[in-house]
Amino acid sequence: MKASAKKRLKESVLAYLFLLPSLIVLGIFVFWPVGFSFVLSFFKWDFRNMKTPYFSGFDNYLKIFEYNYPPKFSFLEGLFYSISYIFLSIILVFTVYAFVRIWKDKKVTIFFVNIFAIVWAFLIFFKLNSFILFLDIVLAVVLFLNLKNKSLTKLFKKFAWINVSAIIVVYVLLETSKFNQNGLFMFFMDAKDKNLFMKALVNTFYYVILTVPITLLLSLIVAVLLNSNVRFRVFFRTSYFIPFVTSVVAVSLVWKWIFNDEFGLLNYFLSWFNIEGIRWLKDEKWTIPTIAIVSIWKQIGYDAIIFLAGLQNIDQFYYEAAEVDGANSWQKFSKITWPLLSPTTFFLLIVSMIGAFKVFAQVYVLYDGLPGPYNNSGMTMVYYVFDLFYRQQRMGIASAAAYLLFAVILIFTAIQYKVGNKVVEYVS
Repeated sequence: MKASAKKRLKESVLAYLFLLPSLIVLGIFVFWPVGFSFVLSFFKWDFRNMKTPYFSGFDNYLKIFEYNYPPKFSFLEGLFYSISYIFLSIILVFTVYAFVRIWKDKKVTIFFVNIFAIVWAFLIFFKLNSFILFLDIVLAVVLFLNLKNKSLTKLFKKFAWINVSAIIVVYVLLETSKFNQNGLFMFFMDAKDKNLFMKALVNTFYYVILTVPITLLLSLIVAVLLNSNVRFRVFFRTSYFIPFVTSVVAVSLVWKWIFNDEFGLLNYFLSWFNIEGIRWLKDEKWTIPTIAIVSIWKQIGYDAIIFLAGLQNIDQFYYEAAEVDGANSWQKFSKITWPLLSPTTFFLLIVSMIGAFKVFAQVYVLYDGLPGPYNNSGMTMVYYVFDLFYRQQRMGIASAAAYLLFAVILIFTAIQYKVGNKVVEYVS
């Protein structure tokens, strides 16, 4: 027994000795700077206090959220309204199933309870805004009653992807509709013009929403095509991958010429269809879409190669069995390819989301070191940190902003892992 313990100890020591060089490098260049920057986020350290930074507690974090002008309503109020919209979106989907079940079960109770909750919610939204917290409690109770109904939850789980998509669509419609005056969407739209950090946060989320889904969808299409029996497959695989290995600066410079509103190639192509030229690099509303186009073009190759590896890892036995059963191409994709690609999709979703939140180089190169043409329309989270640290020499606040970005990425990654553990299918 003692001999085996000594052997395990010897093996552990030997393993750590092999890891020691890597641990030293990581400690000097990763762990120490990360820990030190966290400590600095609680100190007032700028060009005036370069040699003698002093502890200021949470002042740096509070200064980041200071508004030039007070917002129309508080974040808490917007949160309560958005929670109402989420509850209402789920109840609306359940109401459809409750209506369908009426013809079979002859039970109308839950249907009319849902209709009452929906009508009452809209009356409060329009008339009695002060009762929003009470409305959330009522909607939560109604939602609980829906979830306890086994026949409804069975139908909901059977069409889970469709239902989740419907809930998201209804929620977005409620948040962006004209009657919404107090949701989180309206809060951020109002706050972004009164606080630079909020502006960076909104722009970054806008960029993430634009780039991540579109990149994954286009990459999956490209991967499926490259996995088929097309001629010159090696050439096309190499062609799609080249933008990813090319320098971001070089890519952005080329696209800067393509986006030129007078001599750019993109506006020249649009003129073929009698479409008036777009001021890609000079119009505020096109700033984030312009950055997104460059990022999507650069990232598609990498995601497509990863998807292609996932496709080639699927055993052909499943497709042969499906063909014997008479399945068509869409059924094979929806029932075999897509479920078995879920681990690959999950990996790419995590990596793409983290990468999208850290966008910086494209903004810096496309707009000559400025955060957009005007009104900080291209201000992103990383650019905000860069501006505080490099230009304003406010290292303490820059460190605090960096850790707020870290917190945002951590929260979304944790949510993705939580959801991914339930929907991802790992097949040995």
